[in-house]
Amino acid sequence: MNIEVDLGETDEFEEETAAADTRDPDEFLAQNAFRIVYQTNNFLLPQIRDMIEKREAINLHPEYQRRLRWTPSQKSRLIESLLLNIPVPPVFFYESSAARYEVMDGQQRLNTIRDFFAGAFALSGLKVLTPLNGLRYPKAPPRVKRTLDRASLSAIVLLMESESERPDQGSLSVTDIRRLVFDRLNTGGMKLNAQELRNAQNPGPLNEKVVELSRFDLFTEVFGIPAYTEKDPEDFYVNPERQKNSLYKNMKDCELVLRYFALRDNANIRGSMKAMLDRAMEVKLNSAEADAAGEEFKTRFEFLYNLFDKKPFVLKASTEGKERVSAALYDASMVALNNRWDSKDLIEEDKAQVIQRMAAANADEDQYEVLVGRGNTAEAVRDRINLLEKILVPE
Repeated sequence: MNIEVDLGETDEFEEETAAADTRDPDEFLAQNAFRIVYQTNNFLLPQIRDMIEKREAINLHPEYQRRLRWTPSQKSRLIESLLLNIPVPPVFFYESSAARYEVMDGQQRLNTIRDFFAGAFALSGLKVLTPLNGLRYPKAPPRVKRTLDRASLSAIVLLMESESERPDQGSLSVTDIRRLVFDRLNTGGMKLNAQELRNAQNPGPLNEKVVELSRFDLFTEVFGIPAYTEKDPEDFYVNPERQKNSLYKNMKDCELVLRYFALRDNANIRGSMKAMLDRAMEVKLNSAEADAAGEEFKTRFEFLYNLFDKKPFVLKASTEGKERVSAALYDASMVALNNRWDSKDLIEEDKAQVIQRMAAANADEDQYEVLVGRGNTAEAVRDRINLLEKILVPE
């Protein structure tokens, strides 16, 4: 399914300038220094495979990991390095509970080891061990198997005991430390985008619910994301068509869900869209509150889906004749409906006129500019929500 989605602007590269700090650096370091507690372990590759397959010790897919996947050539180079005993960078684990670990950095390496032992791919593109090209582990000769069985991978484990106290600043929780470490691990290479960082730095029920809602069947249909039909959640991450989808692979699907939660709170509509999204992801909800928020999202989305005959949030055709699903129209429609939820029966009865008013706004040059939310400033956000409220429930 190829659906054109207009995401608008989210100030992706906005940087905040820190105010000058005049405190004495030596004294500050003496009072505020803390030490992260970690240990280094060496795991034999068969141990890693077993830990992943049993799913008892390693959470291979914490939602703060990026969704991009290695190519067969990249996977093969890792296996070749292990066969040649070339040093491989360590993986980083976070001890989420006693003897259970989340993968902070190294997901691709661990996936590759698991997949090769399972025979999921054949070696390709090798430059040194060229005779091994085309080889899969189950049919590998004994020496190759023995070499891999003796090979190991280093793991640096951030321990739960890392929680620390800082004078005059309260406790530095293990979650704070995890965010700090994760951010430093991802300062090089392919930098995480804003939504990937939000997911990385804000674990908890709200983040989990945002990811869950990004898999909602009506949501994936409207935004052209391959449906989640796999029986095993592990397979969500390896669907080749989904990996090609730009919304999915860049976690923009999660950002779209978050836009609703960011804008339904009128007090949060200030500053840039990026700032609104950042603040929304930092809200702490318990599991029951997150479940209630998720149900609210689904009911509003389903209502609009039915109201606009399975094509909500569609802007007029572009110069190429393509209809576009607009993120700005989506978030404004969702928030406007939530604001007028008490009038949902009236809106449903007035369906034909609602559709007519939406079409008229799409055709009107001035109202169209409001609908597309040029710039996504706080003023623009409020203007389009107000316009959608009038389209749904005219004064």
